[in-house]
Amino acid sequence: MGVREDEQVTEGEGEVDERPMSGYAVALATYAAYAGGWAALIRRHGRLPERHDASDIALTAVAAFRVSRLLTKGAVTSPLRKPFTTYEGAQGPAEVSERPRHGLRHAAGELLTCPFCMSMWVTTALTAGRCVWPRATRTAVAVLASVAGADALQLAYSGLMEKVTRGE
Repeated sequence: MGVREDEQVTEGEGEVDERPMSGYAVALATYAAYAGGWAALIRRHGRLPERHDASDIALTAVAAFRVSRLLTKGAVTSPLRKPFTTYEGAQGPAEVSERPRHGLRHAAGELLTCPFCMSMWVTTALTAGRCVWPRATRTAVAVLASVAGADALQLAYSGLMEKVTRGE
């Protein structure tokens, strides 16, 4: 898998865990600094809401879904991932399949190809942004949620048209 020997961990019975643990540790530390930076910004310039409205949570989830898919799978954003990934092929409308490169870039490549992983970073930014710049962030979230809705409608329409043109 391309992991340095000093990163391999023996797991009983001679099994070797070849995950890039030092890369994961760097990713965890980077996320901690990222979240800490947002917390400092909120403390200095923002305020925490008394509570989070269900509509804000729902729209943030939809927006985070859309941004995470765009960042990790979008054909148009593949140049951002290129230093950390290897192209494998098309994967649906306007999406590509890529795999993380080996070595030091592997952990970053995993983050940049995993929409589930990316959604944590995106949701942190959108939630923190709502505390510091509530109007601007709500506007951005509304735009992103609308794009996600439009994408869903485009896919549904394409599926329906395919079904109709095949005579089903």
